[in-house]
Amino acid sequence: ESEGADFWLGVLNDLRARGVEDILLMCVDGLKGFPEAILQIYPKAEIQLCIIHQIRNTLKYVVSKDQKEFMQNLKEVYRASSRGLAEQNLDKLEEKWGKKYPAVFKSWRNNWELLANYFKYPQELRRLIYTTNLVEGVHRQIRRYTKNKGAFTSENALIKLVYCACQRVMEKA
Repeated sequence: ESEGADFWLGVLNDLRARGVEDILLMCVDGLKGFPEAILQIYPKAEIQLCIIHQIRNTLKYVVSKDQKEFMQNLKEVYRASSRGLAEQNLDKLEEKWGKKYPAVFKSWRNNWELLANYFKYPQELRRLIYTTNLVEGVHRQIRRYTKNKGAFTSENALIKLVYCACQRVMEKA
């Protein structure tokens, strides 16, 4: 299936139907319409856009000879100790690079409210919630166990294999 916002809206509706009454925080990639789909079902949810996805998108617009210096400057934004300091650093970054890469700053400014939610949390939690990479890593580990199977005899067989894969992933952690 195509993994669009409509697909995820269906997943969220299914979660609601299964009894999930509220979601406090969702870390998501930059899929268009996904934050709106979340808020449609869980209006109190906070949404954190993945900083790593935003950086990857940013680097598409920065020429390779500028990328190293640009990234050093950008780290001062997303590694700032507070949202206020991050905003100041983003302003400085835009002063330095904005004329050369206006599309980059348009994207950061348009998404800032959803990119900066992690600043509300203590430093120890920020690394867990500012990126979807941890979740993607677990998914990659599970796929390692399921990809060689052409078909499953039942949904239960798949669930058992995913359960066993999760157990193995946790043993390695």
